[in-house]
Amino acid sequence: MGKRKKAAKKPTGPKKNEPLPTVFPCLFCNHEKSVTVKVDKKAGVGHLTCKVCSQQFQCAVNYLSMPVDVYSDWVDACDAVAKEDGEERAADLAPSRAPAAGRPKAGRAATEEEDDDIIDDGSDGMGGYGGEGVVADDEY
Repeated sequence: MGKRKKAAKKPTGPKKNEPLPTVFPCLFCNHEKSVTVKVDKKAGVGHLTCKVCSQQFQCAVNYLSMPVDVYSDWVDACDAVAKEDGEERAADLAPSRAPAAGRPKAGRAATEEEDDDIIDDGSDGMGGYGGEGVVADDEY
């Protein structure tokens, strides 16, 4: 008595890929589905526009570029500008936050500098830790 033959499965066609989005949320006004992206591959330009706050962005595209690529370029450009502005503001604030030369350092920073004077000559074999009840690893 042999096994029963299974029915042959019909070959499945290729999976249908969902199209990539062309509408995205705006980084400036935070409205969902307000940024539309259009890619002109012949001219080699990708154009992004927000319907709510009228923010615009253009970048160069190639024959492989999709609207998602234009949007990601916009996000990268916004991050670069924000980082640049943050560095400029930090440079403006840094001199005013520096402690005065005659003032003693307050708080924990002053005590940490005093603790740096521990010297380990290595003679006790304790690796800088000593005292009563502290035993080196090789001693039992």
